[in-house]
Order: sequence, then C-alpha cells, then structure tokens
Amino acid sequence: MWTNVQFTGTLGPGASGLWYTFGWPVSWQTVWYMMPTTPLPGAPEVGWSVEVERSDPNNCTYWITVHNLTSQSMDFEARYAVLG
Repeated sequence: MWTNVQFTGTLGPGASGLWYTFGWPVSWQTVWYMMPTTPLPGAPEVGWSVEVERSDPNNCTYWITVHNLTSQSMDFEARYAVLG
C-alpha cells in the first residue's frame, strides 16, 4: 500500500468543484479521500464523491466532486491510497 497527494484545491463558502485525474491502472484498488488544510474547528468541513470512467481497457479516470460544508473559504488536499 502507498499514499500520496494528487492535487490541492480551494473552495469558497458552500461551494462545490469537480476535478478529474486520469491514467490510473484499472488493476489498482485506489481509495480517494479529502483532507482540509484550513483549520475551521467545530464542524465537518469537506464532503466528496468519486465517480469512475473506464477510459480504455487498462486505465480509468476518476471524477471527484468536492463540497465545502462551511460558510468560509477552505483549502484541501485530494489524497489517495493504492491498496493493491
């Protein structure tokens, strides 16, 4: 297993954004998760969903929608873990 940061982003208050990342081998079991880097204590800050496109027989594209759950701007990291 290994982990890393694929990209960073910024969202305004209550905003959502769509990002994609391509060329991922379909044989990898990949988990995506978002981590806020702007401290805003007291409540959840970020939500996300991940959708997958099979771009060719060997690769896929991940489409990641990120939601700012706060009333302030926030920064985040899009992190992944390849489980195998």
